Amino acid sequence: MNYLIVSLGAAIGGALRFWFTNMAHKVLPGLFPFGTLSVNFIGSFLLGVIAFYFDQKGMLNYQMRIFLTIGICGGFTTFSTFTYETVMLLGSSQYTLAFTNIMANVILCIAGLYLAIGIVKLIG
Repeated sequence: MNYLIVSLGAAIGGALRFWFTNMAHKVLPGLFPFGTLSVNFIGSFLLGVIAFYFDQKGMLNYQMRIFLTIGICGGFTTFSTFTYETVMLLGSSQYTLAFTNIMANVILCIAGLYLAIGIVKLIG
């Protein structure tokens, strides 16, 4: 049953990622993978809120926790896409953009998690 719960969450997260990334490509310049960066940041932030607020407050049972974290957040974030896009940037000799992509994803995703922790601490 837990595999079904995670699979359903991942399907929802993947569909949300597809929608959000397409919207980002329509609005933001196409040279840099802003859509992937955005979903990785948002996914990290949401994971932080889920893990450090709802889960610590005992508001989630195990099935809801894996649905939201492994399922939705796991399906929504795009580390494999990030890796592919970085390799494509390196392959086309766009070293500055590749390095920027690596640093922005790592730093912003860690910042997103810390931001969530900070907000959770503020609201108690």
